[in-house]
Amino acid sequence: MSRISILTESDLRSIVQLDKSAVDCVEQAFAALATKAVAMPPILRLDIPEFRGEVDVKTAYVPGFDGFAIKVSPGFFDNPRLGLPSLNGLMILFSARTGLVEALLLDNGYLTDVRTAAAGAVAARHLSRNDSSLAAIFGAGMQARLQLEALMLVRPLKSARIWARAHAKASRLAAELTRKFGIEVSAVADPRDAVRNADIIVTTTPAENPLLMVDWLEPGQHLTAMGSDAEHKNEIDPAVFAKARYVADRITQTRVLGELHHAIKAGAAMADQHFDELGAVVAGKAPGRSSADEITFADLTGTGVQDTAIANLAVSRARDAGYGQTVDNKIDKGDAA
Repeated sequence: MSRISILTESDLRSIVQLDKSAVDCVEQAFAALATKAVAMPPILRLDIPEFRGEVDVKTAYVPGFDGFAIKVSPGFFDNPRLGLPSLNGLMILFSARTGLVEALLLDNGYLTDVRTAAAGAVAARHLSRNDSSLAAIFGAGMQARLQLEALMLVRPLKSARIWARAHAKASRLAAELTRKFGIEVSAVADPRDAVRNADIIVTTTPAENPLLMVDWLEPGQHLTAMGSDAEHKNEIDPAVFAKARYVADRITQTRVLGELHHAIKAGAAMADQHFDELGAVVAGKAPGRSSADEITFADLTGTGVQDTAIANLAVSRARDAGYGQTVDNKIDKGDAA
C-alpha cells in the first residue's frame, strides 16, 4: 500500500508563494546542474497548431532531493477568447528511492508560474547590478507581473515600465502593480522607451519575431528573456549576442529552442560556441557580472530541475502544514520477482 497526497491549486497557493525561499529553492536547483550528477532529459514537446496549442513535459532527478517531478504543461493561446487561461498543467512527484508516486500537484500551472519567476530573480541576483532600481517588463500577462514581483525580492527597485502590444492591458497592469507594490509603474507605448535607462529588462511574451533590438541596449543593463521556450518563439534581436555576455539556463536547450537557437540560425553565434550556464554562475564555477558597464543576457527556457525543486518544496510544506487529501493506492505485488 502506498499513500498519495493530492494537492489542489488552492492548497498550493496557501503553502507556496513567490518569496525568497522559493527563489533560494530554484537557485539551489540551478547550482545542482553545475555541481551534481543531475539527470535531465530533453523536453518532450507536443504541438497542436489547429488550436494554437503546445504541451511540454519536463523532468529531472536532482541528487539531494527526496523526489523527482514530472511536469505536464499545456499552453493554448486562444483560450482567453473562450474565457479560459492560456496555461494549465500538473506535476507528479515520485520517490527518488522507490519510483512510487508520492503526490499529485493539481496546480493548473501555478507552480510553473512561481518557479519561472523565481528563475528570473536568480538571474537578476547574479547578473544585474546590485543597485538596479528601474525595471522594464515586456508583456502584460501573469509572468510579467510575477517577474516584477520577483525582481523586487533581489534588487532595490524604485520604478518600472510595462510595454505590451495591447497598450490598454499594459496600462491596467501598471496601475495594478503601482497599487500593489507602492512604486511607480508606468505603461509605455514604445518598446524602445521602455528600455531607455532601464537597469533590468525582462521579456515575457510569446513573440515569434524580435521585440528588442540590439541598438536599444545601453552599458550596464541586464536582460532576461523568458518567452523563447519553443523553436518558433523569438523575442531578442540575434545581433545582441555580439554586444552582451550571454548566459543560458541549459545550453543544450537554448541551442534548439531558445534565443541562442535563433542567433545560430542567423549566423550571430556558432553552434558549438561555449557559453556559461546560470548554474555555473550560481555555483561560482563561472563569473557573474564582470563590470558595471557590462551588458548581461540570460536566456531562460525553463528546466526540469526547477520543477523538481518547487514540487519538493510544495510537498514538504504540505506535509508539515497538513494540507491536501491522501488516498491509499493498493499495489499488486503479483508481478514481483
